[in-house]
Amino acid sequence: MSAPVSAAEEDEEERGPRPGESLRADLIRPLRAWQKEAYREYFAQRRRDFLVVATPGAGKTAYALTVAAELLARREIVAVTVVTPTEHLKYQWAQAAHRVGIALDPAYRNAQGRASADFTGVAVTYAQVAAHPALHQQRTLNRRTLVVFDEIHHAGDALSWGDAVRVAFEPARRRLALTGTPFRSDTNPIPFVTYLQEPDGSRRSRADYVYGYGPALADGVVRPVIFLAYSGEMRWRTRAGDELAGTLGAPMIGEHLSQAWRTALNPDGEWITRVLETADRRLTEIRSDVPDAGGNPWGNLLRDADTGIDAADAWLAQHCSKRKGTSERTRERERAEERELAAVMARSAAQFAASAGRVGRVRGAEVTP
Repeated sequence: MSAPVSAAEEDEEERGPRPGESLRADLIRPLRAWQKEAYREYFAQRRRDFLVVATPGAGKTAYALTVAAELLARREIVAVTVVTPTEHLKYQWAQAAHRVGIALDPAYRNAQGRASADFTGVAVTYAQVAAHPALHQQRTLNRRTLVVFDEIHHAGDALSWGDAVRVAFEPARRRLALTGTPFRSDTNPIPFVTYLQEPDGSRRSRADYVYGYGPALADGVVRPVIFLAYSGEMRWRTRAGDELAGTLGAPMIGEHLSQAWRTALNPDGEWITRVLETADRRLTEIRSDVPDAGGNPWGNLLRDADTGIDAADAWLAQHCSKRKGTSERTRERERAEERELAAVMARSAAQFAASAGRVGRVRGAEVTP
């Protein structure tokens, strides 16, 4: 089912700006080169569905909001819906949209029904859409809408999510999908995405515009990334009294893997403290050449965290207390604040391990040098 289009609306679109002309040139000038190119590609193709793959940190949000602002200025749409994977991203999108003159409501709830007339649109999560797809379908039918899918691959996290996205946003006037990497979909194809058949029988998404890590690095948009892996032998005792051991990085069954990680991130063990000390020392060395270098010691473990432990806090307090009274107090205070952020990240990673490894009692960890 498609959104109804009146003859007046069709005429209005036909009278749009001349080729190459933009009604929001003020927003295009500050864009990066790739964003401008993707912007031109978007309006040259005039497709209802458009998938952009751009490396993380390249500026997908600014690009999408510039497209949205132009479509609003052309009156091709009158409303914007942004769909995000998490609650906090709704508020980030709303803040960014405000800077380009688009009022998004990040606090919209399904129970409200009709969105407030004070806003141009709403920011919702995939889970929120899945909870009431018919509601969002009606909202989309009522107004000419651009739907922006942030990290569209999350629509394939559950079959019900994909089905809900299809039902809710099939009537949309335009759909703009964003992701950081091409993705495959063997069991849960994502709506509004075109797939190409791979030699192994799987299906890979086909993007309308791609801006990869290599070009982004060459353009200075992103920084070089170094991945460091740390191993170690973990020993723990189960509730039944059995003593088990495992080495991080070695093949283990799921239950043992989560127990090993829970042991590794135990604040009473040695492994987590050694890793933080090593990471801090390495980052300090790099900063002798790159003063503003940064680090994320936990990577994908930051996802799905529910409860935390205090290993990083303990290390942080001990490490930073040794530096009190130095002549470079301001600089060290700033570095301490940065370590505080690392500590928060560490607690989040520990949350994940703790929630994933509820079986068994942690005894401690033995660290491999």
